[in-house]
Amino acid sequence: MQTETLKLKEGAEYIELLQLLKFKQIAQTGGHAKIIVEDGLVTVNGEQEFRKRRKLRPGDVIQVEENIIEIA
Repeated sequence: MQTETLKLKEGAEYIELLQLLKFKQIAQTGGHAKIIVEDGLVTVNGEQEFRKRRKLRPGDVIQVEENIIEIA
């Protein structure tokens, strides 16, 4: 598995799940990101996540297949 840390921009409180998937190039487009979430392929803090606009804050751990991303 590949673990990465994503530091939020200065002053940002959160990043939305779809934005994260596109930013980390796990999804090529917004539509692809939606399908990944709708298909139940994403877990946040160990629980399956279906909310596309889920606000990810520091301390959250996201897993998509072999990718693990920790928000800092």
